[in-house]
Amino acid sequence: MLIAEVSERYDLTQDTLRYYERVGLIPRVNRNKSGIRDYNEEDCRWVEFIKCMRGVGLPIESLIEYVKLFQQGDDTVEARQQILQEQRETLAARMEEMNAVLNRLDDKIARYDQTIGRRERTLNRS
Repeated sequence: MLIAEVSERYDLTQDTLRYYERVGLIPRVNRNKSGIRDYNEEDCRWVEFIKCMRGVGLPIESLIEYVKLFQQGDDTVEARQQILQEQRETLAARMEEMNAVLNRLDDKIARYDQTIGRRERTLNRS
């Protein structure tokens, strides 16, 4: 699959895909005889994984380390799991913070709804 197709499939720019490969966020993509990137399904799974992880804010550095360890083979399974576990804990903490803010916003909105409702009732009586 050509880079343009992968770009469209995952809604990422071609520059982003090149960057992902250059910095090691995805393993090196095979090239065809003309030197053009030729993404296979495994490459696409990496693109999808990295897009998903970056989409929730996982740091590039952690993901680069994860990919490097993956490329070293099965001896790094525990280290890879540790990276993912640490990132999961960080994400869970962020989600708790976001839920607290969401609840606060809901409370504020509810108070405005009450204020607007009282104002409308007062205007309707007039």
